[in-house]
Amino acid sequence: MSGFKKGVDFSSASLDGKKLKIGIVVARWNAKVTDALADGCIKSLKEAKVDMKNVTLVRVAGSFELPFGAKMLIEKNKVDAVICIGTLIKGETMHFEYICESVSRAIMNLGISSGIPVIFGVLTCLSDEQALARAGLTKMGHNHGLDWGKTAVEMANMKNATSFKTLE
Repeated sequence: MSGFKKGVDFSSASLDGKKLKIGIVVARWNAKVTDALADGCIKSLKEAKVDMKNVTLVRVAGSFELPFGAKMLIEKNKVDAVICIGTLIKGETMHFEYICESVSRAIMNLGISSGIPVIFGVLTCLSDEQALARAGLTKMGHNHGLDWGKTAVEMANMKNATSFKTLE
């Protein structure tokens, strides 16, 4: 696998966020992880030249509440995209599976029904260590919030585009 780079290649993406309004909804459950993810997300929004006056961050109790928080940002703040940030870590019961399925489906459905990109920034991990690594809090980890901020800018620009280039 020489030359393989895991992750999203944003080199051809439209990442000019100067005119965008972005919403971020962050779950307080597993706050050490979600706060780091939110910081990464904000860093990448700044790199994309999103004006921080046009970024609204709200906090909700847990990942189950993310879709409702995102819906409120879409309706009340008229954002171009929303990033939902949460962390679910498998425990001993089926609770993890139910919450993962419900939150995933609700976030996807909200984006489709509203016509506003709703970015799935929910870690679904089997251990605390996996969550910490995916929040960039370990030596070899990578903060996925960086990718989610860029994805929000790219998808908001796609939503706002008047047309798309053809292959010819």
